[in-house]
Amino acid sequence: MERPPRGWTPVEKGLWEAFRQGEVYDLRAGDDAQDDVLASPDWGPGRTVRAEVLARLLLAGPAPVPGRVASLKLNGAFVSGHLDLAGGTIAHYVELHHCRFERKVLVSEARAGTIRLVSCLIPRLESSRLATEGDLHLARCVIPHGIRLTDAKIGTDLLMNQAVIGGDQFGRSLAADGITVSQDFEAERLTSYGEISMRAGRINGRLSLLGAQLRPPAPDRYCLNLARISVGNTAYFSGSPDVGWTSSRTIYGQGYGEAVPVGTSSTPLRAYGGVRLVGARFDNACVIGDAEFHFSPDAELSLQQIQTPELLFVCPTPPGGRLGLSRARVGNLVDLPQSWPGNGQVGLTGFTYESLRSPVPFTVKQRIAWLDGALAEFRPEPYEQLAAALRRDGRDDDAREVQYAKERRRRATLPLPGRLWGRLQDAAVGYGYRPGRAGLWLLLAWALGSAYFGTHQPPPLKADEVPHWNPYLYALSKVLPVVDLSQDGWNPGGAGQWVATALVISGWVLATTVVTGATRMLQRG
Repeated sequence: MERPPRGWTPVEKGLWEAFRQGEVYDLRAGDDAQDDVLASPDWGPGRTVRAEVLARLLLAGPAPVPGRVASLKLNGAFVSGHLDLAGGTIAHYVELHHCRFERKVLVSEARAGTIRLVSCLIPRLESSRLATEGDLHLARCVIPHGIRLTDAKIGTDLLMNQAVIGGDQFGRSLAADGITVSQDFEAERLTSYGEISMRAGRINGRLSLLGAQLRPPAPDRYCLNLARISVGNTAYFSGSPDVGWTSSRTIYGQGYGEAVPVGTSSTPLRAYGGVRLVGARFDNACVIGDAEFHFSPDAELSLQQIQTPELLFVCPTPPGGRLGLSRARVGNLVDLPQSWPGNGQVGLTGFTYESLRSPVPFTVKQRIAWLDGALAEFRPEPYEQLAAALRRDGRDDDAREVQYAKERRRRATLPLPGRLWGRLQDAAVGYGYRPGRAGLWLLLAWALGSAYFGTHQPPPLKADEVPHWNPYLYALSKVLPVVDLSQDGWNPGGAGQWVATALVISGWVLATTVVTGATRMLQRG
């Protein structure tokens, strides 16, 4: 029978045998205070296992007892020394609970099945280009100097729920650019004291940061940088329900972009630095709700160039800094009126969406106020996009309201002659979107002209002369100068001539604005 190497302690020999049996080797004292990986500085030789012992078991361990599967299952141990598994092949299942590591763990470029480190204290985890066939679990771990997972390939799930992670020398708590996760990445209720960077990563399942608490390494740094990430299902940047604290698998189920049920008590996601999702792609939906973005005025929630069938932006309060949506492409936009920042803090250049949905009433006046407050300077494109989305939903009247608001805001950017002409168009026919006004103005001009010429009549006609004088027809022929009502043979002279000229000019102006407005409406459908 294969025996442990010479020089191993009794504790390590016991671990050798438990490894061959595939059984849990539990060194915990059974007292929460003594077993706390953060509270007790030294667990003594009765709970100490050297890192080289773990390396020997995982890289060149003994054969299992017949009928058993060898595996490393260790609870409550103090791992002394430096655990170096870099470049190795870890053929056995690994699961450690409530263990404290003296120095960093190195598994860069290693190959493994499933690694589960739960409620452990690890100074730092170096695991760039790690390739696993199964899960990598770091749930409830405390990792003061950060994690490196650059270009790693995780065969199934990557779980970091309730972990506490500090920053490395560059201020990054999780450096995972280029990572690939075959199924889900969960970091629910994660506490991060550095930048989480997963640029150009690929998550084939869900990405969940429910209830995460994210702090940047410096005020001018990002706390979350997911530029160009690709998510095969739904990404959740939202609150975590407090009812027994359950994962997004239970709360959200398999729904399409569902949010936390209304009235559910939850811990919101809180971000204290910039959040960058530039160029990200979400194949199912992106949910941003029950989240607090405590930004400085210079920080930004950057959603520029994202692509997703559905974007839920249903935060109870707007971000403190800027919100960038330039060139983003969204199918359904689900939002709340109070979620959007004002004071020109929203970038909407090239932002397109197919339809609008809201959990609460969101009137067209509120939509217009949203655009007016979001844009620092006038741009016609966001108004056109909003009108097009309303028209696709069959809300033609609301779409015309948006176009009317666009023209009114555009007028403020014009020079004085343009502003005067714009005011005339607005008062006359509402830039063509209020054609009924033209009829009222024409009716008023005709009534005034009729009243004037009713008291300023030409000399009486002889008995054989026709037609007889009619002040109503005369005024109408001036308001509609293209119509011949056989009343134009008289020259009223003096003040009457000025009145007639004013009626002709007003008629032409009103007719021109009506035609201009009608043409604009036809061009925009």
